[in-house]
Amino acid sequence: METRSTPLENRPRLPRIALSKRNRAVVRALNPMLVTYLEASRDLCETESIFFGAALAVCRIMGAKLSTAGRTTGQSSAVPAWRTRIEERIAKARALIGRLICFRSGNTRPRIVRTVRMAFAGTNVSLSQPDIMQKLTERIDDLKQRIAAWGKRIWRYTERSTRFNQNRLFQSDQKRLYKSLELPDLQLNDL
Repeated sequence: METRSTPLENRPRLPRIALSKRNRAVVRALNPMLVTYLEASRDLCETESIFFGAALAVCRIMGAKLSTAGRTTGQSSAVPAWRTRIEERIAKARALIGRLICFRSGNTRPRIVRTVRMAFAGTNVSLSQPDIMQKLTERIDDLKQRIAAWGKRIWRYTERSTRFNQNRLFQSDQKRLYKSLELPDLQLNDL
């Protein structure tokens, strides 16, 4: 099996599988095959590898998505979770701005109209009002200001992180700091 030589921390994280008739049938079909492998196993580690391999096979048969990053989730990426969430918000707001601008320029496709209605959900604005173009412009400006605020938050974090890393590097290895300041391509996060 491919998982026997793989260390535990490098194995993919297995998702939870829903209990359905199809899934139970797959597990019942694989159970008799495990008996021969389990009888030949010599220790607990090998038994665990056999069970993990069987569970991995079940997940692949069912088409479940497996994470390729392994079990290390906390420190695996240098990007904090809050920053990823803000970047997703920025992307959604930009997409909404694009659709609002399309509607303002005369595009009345059903998907665009549905998006504009959702953008004004919870307000007393309807698309048949005479001042809808002004409301659209206000909403677009509001979204642009939010994007700018979110971008500024990310920029402040990046600047603070850079300063922190430079100060730490100055205390530990000044030569390396000055080299990194001379080479603009070299990132302090990679050091």
